[in-house]
Order: sequence, then C-alpha cells, then structure tokens
Amino acid sequence: MSSLQGQFIIAAPRLVDPNFAKSVVLLVRHGEDGALGLIVNRPLTATLDSIWGQVSEEPCLVDNVLYQGGPCDGPLMVLHTDPSLSQFEVGDGVHFTADKEAIEQLVASQSTAVKFFVGYAGWAVGQLEAELAEGSWLTTPATKGHMLYIAERSWDILLGRARRAAVFPWLNPKHIPDDPSVN
Repeated sequence: MSSLQGQFIIAAPRLVDPNFAKSVVLLVRHGEDGALGLIVNRPLTATLDSIWGQVSEEPCLVDNVLYQGGPCDGPLMVLHTDPSLSQFEVGDGVHFTADKEAIEQLVASQSTAVKFFVGYAGWAVGQLEAELAEGSWLTTPATKGHMLYIAERSWDILLGRARRAAVFPWLNPKHIPDDPSVN
C-alpha cells in the first residue's frame, strides 16, 4: 500500500471503539515503520493557555482550544502553516512540529494558523492496513481547511465524501443509458 500521509482516515460507523468512534484522523506519518495520526475533530474543554505553564515559561499569546489527538500519551504537538518552524510537511502547506522551541515561537508570533494537540493515534507496522482492509476506516484526501479548521459536523461530511469516492469508480457515465427508464 502506498503512503496515506496527509490524508484523512474516517472511522466507519461500525467502529465503536470509544477512542475512535466518529473520529476524523489526519495521518501525519504513514510508512514502513507504521503510522502516526491526530484526531482533528475532538476538541477538549482546556485551552492552550490553561496548560502552557506545564510546557514552557515563555509567554503564551494564543488561547486556542486543545484537541485530543488520540489515546496515546505524547508531547504537545502542533499543525501549522509556517515552513520555517516545521519538522516536516504533512501536506497541502500544513506542517507538523513537536519541537518545544518551535512551539514557543508559534505561540509567541500569532502570525500563522495553528492547531494544538495532546495525545496521538499510533499504529504498528501493518496494523492500520489490516484495519483498513476489514473496513474500520474510510480514506479521503485532506485539505488545509479541514486539517486546521475542522467543522463540528466534519465526521458526517467527510464520511459522505469518502463513501462517494469509494462508489464513484462504479458510476461510469458510459454505462448510463440515454433513457434511464430502460435501466
């Protein structure tokens, strides 16, 4: 399977694991070593400002909502649009960093779009591919807007998009008769 880095996996309706039910996960990394993703549609009640003292002594000039990136513990992670503070580009001009100094600069500058995450979703080698094969997830391309500014109904919207994309190859206009009543 080719890399799905920079794409969304959307929890299928039958996926009832509370860690992932109705989740939209951005695959930040996907390759030979497994996969790392961030759930982009799970805002927490906490804000960055409320936990910033645990991260840094530098001033915090943003008060963005934190997102629960997944069930695995990890450092504060950020999706953003500043290539100079990037560990790597996820896709569509969106970058990732968990580097403390880069995050401090992002928090101090307020000049770029940012989204902050605590926790992440991780899959061992072959694990995500097996879950995709059993139908637990659907895939769809990710756009900058959906990565950084996800809507409340994003799971419904992106699930519909993924379902249409899965069916589209079967809907070849060459096979539609001129008169649909003869179908």
